[in-house]
This record gives sequence, structure tokens and C-alpha cells, in this order.
Amino acid sequence: MADSVKLIRDGDIAQLFINRPEALNALNLETMQCLGGHLITLGGDDSVRGIVITGEGSAFSAGGDLKWALGSPQGCSGAFREMAGVFHLGIVEIRRMSKPVIAAVNGVAAGGGFSLALACDFRVMARSAILQQAYTARGLCVNGGGTFTLPRLVGLARALEIIAFDKPISSEQALAWNLVTKVVDNGQALAEAMNMARELADGSLNSFGWCKQLLMDSFGAALEAHLERERTGLVSCASHRDGREGLEAFVEKRKPVFKLD
Repeated sequence: MADSVKLIRDGDIAQLFINRPEALNALNLETMQCLGGHLITLGGDDSVRGIVITGEGSAFSAGGDLKWALGSPQGCSGAFREMAGVFHLGIVEIRRMSKPVIAAVNGVAAGGGFSLALACDFRVMARSAILQQAYTARGLCVNGGGTFTLPRLVGLARALEIIAFDKPISSEQALAWNLVTKVVDNGQALAEAMNMARELADGSLNSFGWCKQLLMDSFGAALEAHLERERTGLVSCASHRDGREGLEAFVEKRKPVFKLD
């Protein structure tokens, strides 16, 4: 199982490589289990201050392994039920962890790979890479949180267009539609994602985590309730080590140091 997703530590940044290049990093059950397991472990590891997810070889991920699902002894629907359940555990872990998760989209990201990239906090995309939701063209329903994250990134009308027509999305179009944070030259997606991760790692993860959750929760919250959560977050951050350091650094006119010794 460990070989299907490769973990590399680079200081306080963890790199996760989906490692099935011979299958364009298609996500079978084993790979989803391994990815979710790594995310849960890294999410609870205080020595990790950022995570970069990418694919080994020429693809980010071509999505769910349909050949595996079709050959499953429990039938295709049973295989999808199990795969989606495991996959969604990893998606939830990405969305609730306080440290930044960045997708380095080095090649095609389709189906589950598309949803995985969208679930990350930021996306760096290689110029020749392609995004495609790829579910509806096969008569399937989008999963992996795609119907949750997509309208939040591009708006409801554009999200419905992407889902209904299922056209490949170039890096140029993805940037124009706010699907990705940055487009870089081929071969540079991982390096740029690592640069972003290191920059974010120098900031306050406590502050980042509070703001990340407040932004996600804001879509379903009433204003008064959300304002109270913001106040709770502000008070909590002010009493946290990072908040005290940030305020003291401001008064002392120096750069704050948020990392633990």
C-alpha cells in the first residue's frame, strides 16, 4: 500500500506523490486508502507546516480507476460505494486541517483527480496540463467534493457549465476561471508549489486555520451567527502564542516568528 502514494519530507513541508504513473495515477481503492492515511497522519503532525500533493510522472491523476471498479467482485456500484467512502475521508481531512494543502498539477487532473485538486487550498498548474471533471461524460455523478468546491471557486452558473458539457479546461482557461492559483512553465509546478508552501509555513497556522474554516462555513451561515464565530476566532487567536507574537512584533517593529522552537 505504501508504494501507491509516496511521502517525502522536505523540512517542515510534506510532499505526497500519487505513485501509479503507468496508469496516469488513477485512483484505486488501495491508493485512496494510502492517500487518506497519509493526510490523517500529517494533519496531526505538528512538525509538518504544509502539504503538497502531486502526481508521479506525466499526470496529476486521471481519476478513479474504472477498470478496477468494473472488475471488482462486489460489482461496479459496490466498488464505487467503497471507493467514494474512503476517498471522501481524505477530502474531509484536507478541508478541516489548519495547515495549507497545495496541489501541484503537473499534468492531467480528471475525475477524482480534478476533485482532489479542487479540494486543496491552492493549485499550481503546469502550462500544458488539463483539467476535466470527466464524470458526466461517463454517465456518473461528480464526487470527491467537486459539486461543493466547484461553485465556490467559479460560481453556480460556471460550475453547471463545466459539469454539463465536460470539456477539457486548459491552464489558461483555468486561471481565467479562478480554478487555479497560478500557471507555471512545464516541469515547474512542484517547485512553485513548494515555494508557496514554505512562504505559508512562515506564517501563523493557527490564524490560517481559523480563517480557512470561517471562509468555508460562511456560505451556509446567517450573518449574526457568523459574526459571533469571527469574534470567537479573534479572541482565540489573540490568546494563542502566534497572536501574542504577532502583536508584540508589531509593537517592536520586527518580523514575527511563528514557528515553534
